[in-house]
Amino acid sequence: MNRRVAPGPGQESVWDYPRPPRLEPVDKQIRIVLGGVEIANTRRAYRVLETSHPPSYYLPPDDMRRESISPAAGGSFCEWKGQASYWTISANGLTLPAVAWSYENPSQAFAAIRGFLACYAGPFEAARTGFAGDGCYVDGLLVTPQPGGFYGGWITPEIVGPFKGGPGTMGW
Repeated sequence: MNRRVAPGPGQESVWDYPRPPRLEPVDKQIRIVLGGVEIANTRRAYRVLETSHPPSYYLPPDDMRRESISPAAGGSFCEWKGQASYWTISANGLTLPAVAWSYENPSQAFAAIRGFLACYAGPFEAARTGFAGDGCYVDGLLVTPQPGGFYGGWITPEIVGPFKGGPGTMGW
C-alpha cells in the first residue's frame, strides 16, 4: 500500500473514514451533466464514507431528470447497504449504460438513501467529447473518478488518499 497522504487544512484523508462506512447528508451542490443536459442538480444528497475510498454521492430522484434514467440489466451486492440495482442515463443522443446504481431496499443503516442514485464519474468524463460542461460536480468543481472501474467514488481537491481501486489495491 502507498503511504497515507497527510491532509492539509480543509482536507480529509480517506484513511480517516470509518469501516463499516458512514452515511452523512451533504450541504454542497451536486450536479451531473451529460450531452450538455443537466441530469441532476441537488443540495439534498448524501455521501458514503468508507476507509480508503473517496466519497460516493447519492442523489434524490426528485432532483434528477427522470426521463433520462432507465433501468439497466444486472445488479450487485454490498455487505453494508444490500442489493444494488443499475441504471442507464441518456441525454442528447448519448447513452451511458449501467452508469448509476441505487438501493431500493437498503439495510437499516442506509435507509435514508432508499431509491437515491449514485453515478460513476468516469463515463461522464469520457463523454465530454463535443459537449462542454459534461461531468460530475461538487460545488462547481469537476470531480476526478476513483481509480479503476469497480468503485464509484468522486475525488475533489479536499479529499486525499491514496485511493483503493487502481492496479494493486484490491487487497487493501
